[in-house]
Amino acid sequence: MSNENSISYRRVGDYLIPNLILPPEEANITLGKWGMMHKSYLEKHKKSLFNSLIIQGKLYQHCADIENQARDMYDTLIEQMKESEGVTEDLKEHNQWEWIQRMENIQQRAREIVCEELIFN
Repeated sequence: MSNENSISYRRVGDYLIPNLILPPEEANITLGKWGMMHKSYLEKHKKSLFNSLIIQGKLYQHCADIENQARDMYDTLIEQMKESEGVTEDLKEHNQWEWIQRMENIQQRAREIVCEELIFN
């Protein structure tokens, strides 16, 4: 079925559902961890923005942009924290367990910052 606006529909029970497809530029986007987290957040907590992005055909591009920003921010934060806290290759060489503990702590804090600033915002 279709109407005068060239939107095609399919019948599901008593309802007509539009046949929505992703634009070609959206169909080839693969989201990573950060992008998927942001998409899930939008779907659950920002439904109007989520639906608007879907209708505009820009959801995956938006999430891919957040993915790239999050990855860059995470890597930058890790390097800054390592430098400011003296977590060096020398420490890794002389005390591996302390280096591991401190790096895991830095990574966890960086994840929390990225989530607060970009993913869940």
